[in-house]
Amino acid sequence: MPPPKIAVVGSANVDLVARSERLPRPGETVSGASFARHPGGKGANQAVAAARLGADVRFVGMVAVDDLADEALAGLEEAGVDTSGVGWVSEPGMHTGVALILVDGVGENQIVVAPGANACLSPAAIDVRDADAVIAQLEAPDDAVYAAAQQARFFCLNAAPARPFDVEPDLLAASSLR
Repeated sequence: MPPPKIAVVGSANVDLVARSERLPRPGETVSGASFARHPGGKGANQAVAAARLGADVRFVGMVAVDDLADEALAGLEEAGVDTSGVGWVSEPGMHTGVALILVDGVGENQIVVAPGANACLSPAAIDVRDADAVIAQLEAPDDAVYAAAQQARFFCLNAAPARPFDVEPDLLAASSLR
């Protein structure tokens, strides 16, 4: 039996992670942190996880033509994810998505995401009709999530990060019944 074909529609970022004993209070500087860079983004992380579990995965998202794009896509490529669905944005001043992540000694975190090219993912870029299942999250623009849901045989929405999302109940319910 062939592995399931999964399309993940969403974000690819470079995560900039600083770890310190504690998180700063507003206006405070905490020094003595360690620092690391990782490929990330909720969408890219979901695609990597599905590929590591043995699925045939294609990622649909956007990166900028900048020095961060290859780094953002590295984890996908290492996991064997098909990145042919990745679009490239070349607008002046556009950047690949970045997440600034602070983590304290017990694992609590604070995250700020600068979506950059992720915010340029449009319905026109979405073609996931050949997938057995489609996964999306709310780091993608609403209209891209709707386009993915409309095309999906089975649709899974990770409603993170938590934010208002005007869901059309019939659309999402119907997508899982096809």
